[in-house]
Amino acid sequence: MRKTPQFVRRSIQKFITLPLIGIAALAPSCAAFASGFSLNEMSAASVGNAHAGNAAAAEDLGTIYYNPAGLARMSGKQFMVVGSVIRPSSEFSNIGSSATASPTQTGGDAGGWALVPAMYFAMDLTPQMRFGIGLQSPFGLKTEYDEGWIGRYQALTSELITVNINPSLSYKLNDKIALGAGISAQYADVELSKALDFGTICLATLGVIPCLGNGILPLTRDGKATVEGDDWGFGFNLGVLLTPTESTRIGIAYRSQIKHKVSGHATYEKPADLPAALATAPAFTNTAASADLTLPESIIVSGYMEFDRKWTIMGDISWMRWNRFNELRIRFANGAADNVTPERWQNTVRYAVAANYRYNDAWKVRLGVAYDPTPVRDEFRTARIPDADRTWLSLGAQFKPSPQEAWDIGYAHIFIKDAPINKAEAGAGRQTGSYRNKVDILSVQYSRSF
Repeated sequence: MRKTPQFVRRSIQKFITLPLIGIAALAPSCAAFASGFSLNEMSAASVGNAHAGNAAAAEDLGTIYYNPAGLARMSGKQFMVVGSVIRPSSEFSNIGSSATASPTQTGGDAGGWALVPAMYFAMDLTPQMRFGIGLQSPFGLKTEYDEGWIGRYQALTSELITVNINPSLSYKLNDKIALGAGISAQYADVELSKALDFGTICLATLGVIPCLGNGILPLTRDGKATVEGDDWGFGFNLGVLLTPTESTRIGIAYRSQIKHKVSGHATYEKPADLPAALATAPAFTNTAASADLTLPESIIVSGYMEFDRKWTIMGDISWMRWNRFNELRIRFANGAADNVTPERWQNTVRYAVAANYRYNDAWKVRLGVAYDPTPVRDEFRTARIPDADRTWLSLGAQFKPSPQEAWDIGYAHIFIKDAPINKAEAGAGRQTGSYRNKVDILSVQYSRSF
């Protein structure tokens, strides 16, 4: 018994170090694949089922994230690695924006390829208690527009990276009830940029003569503002797994909010021939910057039922408290006024159902469908997160070459409603039009018991 804590510490240290570096390196390509800017790609098996039944299935180590009580259904030591290749697409169609660009300069496809990894390890501590740890990226966002596009004064690049370290424990009370709990140490990194119209700024602050004298003409001289920052935040997750019969499971899981105090710096790229009074103005000097970011809590209620050896059905309802994202407020240390973007997001409820068919002991086929509403209200939609309601169609398969190992693959196509936008910002003009979005996800995982 004395050796167990040392072994656990050594296992955690080995498990975290290199994978954390790898996830941090890959995470910058992340985009938002669930509603808002949440990510669900913790398990390829879950992707194949459109994430239905996550809190009750407990079929692989993804349960460490979805419902840690599910660890109680396993035994021995397990390891799992997941890689999800995701291709979001987001294209803007202009119908009357006011900006100094051709109406055809709509920014290109703001989406791009992404690789989202996850890794897990679990082991027994006692006959009733198990330990598990996971590394995931539960929230992520990246939209990136072409330079000079029609909405450049509202957004160029918007990027959120998270890396979540999630150690967990499960305890089996009896054959009917298992409990689970975990903590999250979460790293968040944010980058936001947009163009600045220094021609208009010059006219508004210095008048016509100084601006003309330095070659600055209205609405023709662009600069750029970039804000970057990061932070560590902490939270927890709880779960219960009920097994009323051998063929039925009910899972309930809760993940807490995580508050980030993001701090970093703001930098400005300015035209070389700006008047000195403007080039050295405190409001446009590089400075420290900060913002508050609260990532939302969630509750999942899931069901799992085996009709016979061949067929299984799953379903769940998940709630996410997005209404904490009321505004995006960036504070500057150089005396400039706060940059405030109203968001007014609303809470969401996601619905998913799925079915599995076990062909034999080696092969299983998965299907799933889900409705995933957006937290974004039409009147507050921005170019940074042009989100809309989503419908998932998923399929997947599992191959077990031996009782100790398994390969899973999952594919999902996400249909997204057209997203209208009519957003005006002071000094940035008005962006009016519509976004056409879609997402494809291909996820592969390898699991092994030893």
